[in-house]
Amino acid sequence: MELRHLHYFMAVAEELNFSRAAERLHIAQPPLSQQIRQLEAELGFQLFHRTKRTVRLTEAGIVFFAETQKIMRQLENAIQIGRQTSRGELGQLAIGFASSAVHNVLPTILQAFRTAIPSVKLQLRELTTDQQLEWLQQGRIDIGFVRPPVEEDGLSSEVIFSEPLILALPETHAFCSQELVSLRSLSQEPFILFPRSLAPGLYDPIISLCQQAGFSPILAQDATQMQTIVSLVAAQMGVAIVPASMQNLQRSGVVYKLLQETTPMVAIAMIWRHNPSPTVLRFLEVARQVTTNG
Repeated sequence: MELRHLHYFMAVAEELNFSRAAERLHIAQPPLSQQIRQLEAELGFQLFHRTKRTVRLTEAGIVFFAETQKIMRQLENAIQIGRQTSRGELGQLAIGFASSAVHNVLPTILQAFRTAIPSVKLQLRELTTDQQLEWLQQGRIDIGFVRPPVEEDGLSSEVIFSEPLILALPETHAFCSQELVSLRSLSQEPFILFPRSLAPGLYDPIISLCQQAGFSPILAQDATQMQTIVSLVAAQMGVAIVPASMQNLQRSGVVYKLLQETTPMVAIAMIWRHNPSPTVLRFLEVARQVTTNG
C-alpha cells in the first residue's frame, strides 16, 4: 500500500462519486477505479458499494475512512513540524553566556529571538569563556557568548559587540570627585581582577593598559564573575577596570569613572560548532539583525 492509495480513497470517500474524485485528483476515472480495486484487494475487504448510479461506503469502509482521516491529520502535522524544524522554528537551544553579556547585548537578542521564533525553547547557562568552549565541544550548549579571542578547532566565532573599559571605584574613594582618572595614579591601588585562565580576552587588555601606564596592577583579589568584582569594589576591597556596560549594573557603593587614557576595546563574540542546525542559524540571523540595527 502506498500513500497515494490513501489519497485516492479519501477523495472517493468524500465525493462518493468516481468522476468528481478523478477530476479532483487530476487523473482519469478508469485508473482511479483500478487503484481503488487494488487497495481493496490488498486490504482484504470492500470499501465501497457501487451501483451504476450510486457509490457509498461499506461498514468497513466507514471505519477505514475515519481511521484514514486520523492518519492524514497526523501526516499533515508531521509535515508541518518537519518544515518548522527545517526552518529553525521549532526545538530548543542551549545558550551559554559570560556574566558580563547580560549587561549589554544578550537581553536584546534573547527578546528579539523569542518574539520572532516563540516555539523554540531557550535554556540559558551562565558560564565562563573556558567553560563555554568545553561545553560547546561536548554538545552541552549550542551557542555561546564569550570574550574573544576564540581559537578552537571545530568552532566558529563572530564578534557582535565591542566597548571600551572604564574604572570602578568604591564610592568613598578620593578619586570619585574627579571627572577623569589617570590610570598612572592607580599604580598603588589594590586591583580586583578577572582570572586570565577564564577570559584572556578581558584580562590581557587590562594588564596591557596598566603596563602602558608604567605599572603592573597589585592584585588584591580575583573573582570569576563581573557582578562579584563590582560587589568587591563596593566592599572597598579595591578598584577594578571593567567593561563600560557594567555601568548598567545598578550597585550601591560603586562609582564609575572614565579614564584619561584611551582604552582598548573589549568584545563579546558568539561561538558555535561548525555545520550548525537550522535553529542555530536562525538564532545567528536574529542576533545579527539586532546588532546591525544598533
